[in-house]
Amino acid sequence: MLLKYRNDYEKVAMGLLSLIPDFKDIHQVNHQLEWYQQSDKRELFLYKNEFDNIVGLVGSENMEQYVLLRLIALTPQARGQQTSSKILTELMNIYPKKRLIGTLETTAIVEKWEREHGE
Repeated sequence: MLLKYRNDYEKVAMGLLSLIPDFKDIHQVNHQLEWYQQSDKRELFLYKNEFDNIVGLVGSENMEQYVLLRLIALTPQARGQQTSSKILTELMNIYPKKRLIGTLETTAIVEKWEREHGE
């Protein structure tokens, strides 16, 4: 289940962001959180698995016809369990009339999801 980011989730979100190689420094993590909060078009979602544990984070940017997947971070336990696919499916259920696209870093994840879902 995707949960829209709130300040209550700041420490969890920071921990998940720190799993991304580009965000190893606390200042980079804080800057990233602030960046998402500066625009209504950018959103962070936390992902709770079937055991009610937060195991993922997804960052997106909403455009007129597209949803751009900016980042996705998963705990080590959640990797390889089809978690990315579940997250992207839920994200697109929020924006059913839009197409999902990726950045240079996330395009492979989006393409794999599209192949699985016949998009």
